[in-house]
Amino acid sequence: MHRDEATKRFHGGGDAFADLIDETPPAQLPTPDTDVPMVSRSVRLPLETYERVRAAADARGIGVTTLMRQWIEAGLADLDDSATVSLADVRRALASLSRPTAA
Repeated sequence: MHRDEATKRFHGGGDAFADLIDETPPAQLPTPDTDVPMVSRSVRLPLETYERVRAAADARGIGVTTLMRQWIEAGLADLDDSATVSLADVRRALASLSRPTAA
């Protein structure tokens, strides 16, 4: 049904709009990707900063939101002195320890 027809049924009153709702198939909502309740917040970033974040997320093969969440969680862990370190950072640190330094 076209939007204009639905609007006419709504404004017409009676049971016409209720009937329209009954005729509509149930919406197919996406399944959440986590069991943890999430809160959506808007963050305003300069375009250059957003592009850098997007490039970093693309390089890791993850979404921008996922990367931002990881950074926030790591920053919060740093505040309470708990350790949250990416495996890549650990490997780089270990690799730098095994290389002889030039004198």
